[in-house]
Amino acid sequence: MEQEFLKVIDLKEILPVVLMSLYVSLSSTLIASTLGMFIGIPCALLEFKFKKIIIQINHTLMSVPPVLMGLLVYLLLSRKGPLGEFQLLFTPTAMIIAQTLLIFPIVFGLSISIIIKNGKDIRNTCMTLGANNTQTFFIIIKENKIQLLAVITAAFGRAISEVGAVMIVGGNIKGFTRVMTTYIALETGKGDFNEALVIGGILLAISFIINGILHFFQGSEDF
Repeated sequence: MEQEFLKVIDLKEILPVVLMSLYVSLSSTLIASTLGMFIGIPCALLEFKFKKIIIQINHTLMSVPPVLMGLLVYLLLSRKGPLGEFQLLFTPTAMIIAQTLLIFPIVFGLSISIIIKNGKDIRNTCMTLGANNTQTFFIIIKENKIQLLAVITAAFGRAISEVGAVMIVGGNIKGFTRVMTTYIALETGKGDFNEALVIGGILLAISFIINGILHFFQGSEDF
């Protein structure tokens, strides 16, 4: 029993998987959050012709099945695809692209909802006080930082829990593109539930830590 337990917690097997998961998920969350907020906040504040259509399309994209997104990115990066010459398929970069495309609509949509609710009054106050557009933009981010931080946390949770898309475009290659979720799927399929449970526990612990950081920054404020 002791030997089996030691085998389960073999860091040489588990550590690269955990690190790859964090690398891919954090990278995609950073890219999607930056783009989503820097596009979503102005979109919420400004009035233009196709605004409602863009928001409706984004709502549809928020519910795109991960396997479908994985398939689209696969076709995009495959040898015969438009980006095939870059040979990105079955690499961590391909996984980051897939996860970024999956969580961008979430960040974009939630940012718009938050700013439509709270941002316009702040913008009007800033304009009254003579702030320029850049100052107004960052003041709005500062005043809504708790809500926006919650959006980033949700985006990270969506990224790190992803299986289908990263399996398709990453290939679940040991030591290269294997992440925690694909590792769990693989070990469960093999009937090796011990290792799957260990990785699952680590995944749960990471989620707990991320939520703990959110509550730390939240302080005494309520959503």
